[in-house]
Parts: sequence; C-alpha cells; structure tokens
Amino acid sequence: MNLPLSELKEFLDEKSVLYNKPKFINSDPISIPHQFSKKQDIEISGFLSATIAWGNRKSIIKNAQKLVDWMDNSPHDYITNGTDSDFAVFQKFVHRTFNGDDCQFFIYALQQLYKKHESLETVFSTDKNDDELDTSNFICSFRKAFFSPSHLPRTEKHVSNPLKGSSSKRLNMMLRWFCRHDTNGVDFGIWNKIKPNQLVCPLDVHTGNVGRKLGLLKRKQNDWKAAIELTNSLKKLDPIDPIKYDFALFGLGVFEKF
Repeated sequence: MNLPLSELKEFLDEKSVLYNKPKFINSDPISIPHQFSKKQDIEISGFLSATIAWGNRKSIIKNAQKLVDWMDNSPHDYITNGTDSDFAVFQKFVHRTFNGDDCQFFIYALQQLYKKHESLETVFSTDKNDDELDTSNFICSFRKAFFSPSHLPRTEKHVSNPLKGSSSKRLNMMLRWFCRHDTNGVDFGIWNKIKPNQLVCPLDVHTGNVGRKLGLLKRKQNDWKAAIELTNSLKKLDPIDPIKYDFALFGLGVFEKF
C-alpha cells in the first residue's frame, strides 16, 4: 500500500484521532498509571507496567495491578519508606521471564533513585539535553543510574539497551506516556525535558508490520535501527509530534488486523 505522502498523512491522522481516546485505556497497560494523579506514583506504576508489557495484555494488566496492590496502592510512599523486609514480598512475583529476583531489585533500585531525585525525569536526563539527542541517550543515562546497585546480570535484560540493538519498545512506550502533551487524556505529558520530537516510536510486531505495509519501514528486523527508520518516516508526516502515529499503527495492527 503506497499512498502519496499527503494521503498517507490524512489516513494516519484519522487513525491517530480514532485510537488516541480514553475508551481504549482500560484495555492497555497505561490503565495502571491512570489510577494516579501524583507525578511519582504515575512514574513508578508506569515504569513497572511498561517493564512487564509483553505477552498477553490481560495478563500484563493483571500482574501490573498486583504490583500496585503490593505497594498499598501508593507507589511513591511505599518505595520511599519501605524496608528490605517490606520488599521481600516481591520475591513471589513472576511475569514470564521477569522473576522475583528481578522484581525485588527493581523496587530497591527505584528506592535508591528516589533518595537522590525528586522525579525519574531527572534520571533520564543527560549532560547535554539538546534537540539532536534521541531517546537512546536518555535510556542509557537511566540504565547507568538504575543498575548502579549490585544486581544479578540477568536482570539487565529487563531494561533494554538500544546500544546493543534493542528496539527498546517498552521504554519508548513509557516515554511516550510521560512526554507527549495533548488534550486527549491518554498520554500524561508530565515530563518536559524530553521533547515529543525527540521520542522514538515504540516498535513491535504490530507497528512494524503496519509500517512496512504502508511503506514507512523497509528494514526487516524489529531493532533499534528499524525504530529510528520508522520514526524518521513519521517525522515527515508531523515533525513536531511524530509519535502520535503510534496510536494509528498499533490500532491498525491490533484492532483492525491491517
């Protein structure tokens, strides 16, 4: 399907409007942070929900809700005031390959970050926040800080590394949640240091397949280079807010089987 650029933009603009609506929140992992209004509660629940956002969507939401419940439905207060004995409950957590050791470390690592930073937004910042940076810089800044406490090497796979070629779909999705600003009520727009045009499109099997069918993506692998290629194509349609088209690509793939 090769449409002229103007027709492709019109088509994807319509689909973005269709799927960027609150009625789709309940069927998406973003429903977990939408339970909160406090910035840090949104960050913690959003980060943990995005971390386990692969596999069956109902299972993702169920397990993410379990994490919130175990944090007494007050993630920031629980994280900042919890003790090692409090955190022991997370040893029982399992979501696919994300196990109790991983989960307990994530809770502890978040506590260490919030001891030093008011918000995770600061942890994703770099020494040179300028318009030339993409989210690989921000993700790598976060990974370095997050994994500074002692941890099992296997746990690192649960915070993807774009420098090793990962598409970093889940982190890019989370950054979309936190950094995009609009009035539709889906994305939160609680972070300002990373601009919407610096985001990279969350790339998975759905957005990748739709992107290729629409001529937005030629690379066959769903890796970081493909995510950048897709994002650059979307910037031709909207250079200011290209990642709004994630709603269109994902919706076309998941709901319309495009």
